[in-house]
Amino acid sequence: MEIKQLRCFLAVAECLHFGHAAEKVFLSQPALSLQIRALEEEIGVSLFERNRHKTRLTSAGLVLVEDAQRILDLAQQAADHARQATLGIVGTVNVGFISTAAALIVPPVAKKFCKSYPGVSLELRNVLTEDQVKALQERRLDIGLLRIPVNAPPEIQTTLVHREPFVLLVPSEHPLADGRAFALEDLRNEDFVMYTRKLAAGFHDRILGILNAAGFSPRIVQSASEMYTLLSLVASGQGIAIAPVSVLLHKTTGVVARDLPDNIEQSEIAMAVNTLHITPATQRFADMVIEWSAAQHAVPALP
Repeated sequence: MEIKQLRCFLAVAECLHFGHAAEKVFLSQPALSLQIRALEEEIGVSLFERNRHKTRLTSAGLVLVEDAQRILDLAQQAADHARQATLGIVGTVNVGFISTAAALIVPPVAKKFCKSYPGVSLELRNVLTEDQVKALQERRLDIGLLRIPVNAPPEIQTTLVHREPFVLLVPSEHPLADGRAFALEDLRNEDFVMYTRKLAAGFHDRILGILNAAGFSPRIVQSASEMYTLLSLVASGQGIAIAPVSVLLHKTTGVVARDLPDNIEQSEIAMAVNTLHITPATQRFADMVIEWSAAQHAVPALP
């Protein structure tokens, strides 16, 4: 049973005249008759009773009208969806993000995207940096918002979308909480809370590099797998920490943030995609992230 046959059948069912129906579907009358005959032979029943003066639907034809129209509507819907998918206005985009991106980037971009493309299902998940890279490789994620630098294969392309300074986090009862001046080398005898290296090696090593440049290796007494956990450990007096300033978006009492010297390198968040798997809908979301970044006066994208 072909779509063309069903269109011919419905044209005859509507006109109840083979000549008029043939004009409607842009066929000759003999060609239309062949289409109807082939459909009847495939189904095994007569669909029309016809003579020189009159054409009418059989009981089988009456039943087929509704089903044929439904099939043609579904076929049209499928074609429309295929075209819309090519335009990026239907489909699904799976986005993974770290907690900082959840606070800064995801809310405004997701809100605008859902309003602009209601036909696209947006799946948002909090995923650690290292896990995002793997999920992008395996195509379980379409876009990642992660902290860089990160070790990734060539097909995983990163674009810098946010940069922010690091701050020193100390418990509220710590001597440095009162605002007194300090230098990084003054922290050499402190206990440190650090973000777990296996979850974001580049980020962890960047902080180590900052402290190593000050002339010492930190004494790490606790590790944290989430930024809010790191804040809680500092608040409980387990140690001090260096973290991106956006960590302060997680409201935690008992923690004081101190600025670091201006010449300290900054923390960076990138958007990551698998260049071997970018759907039109994914590209539309990526474009909105870039727009958000530009509006925030972000630095140019990484090469």
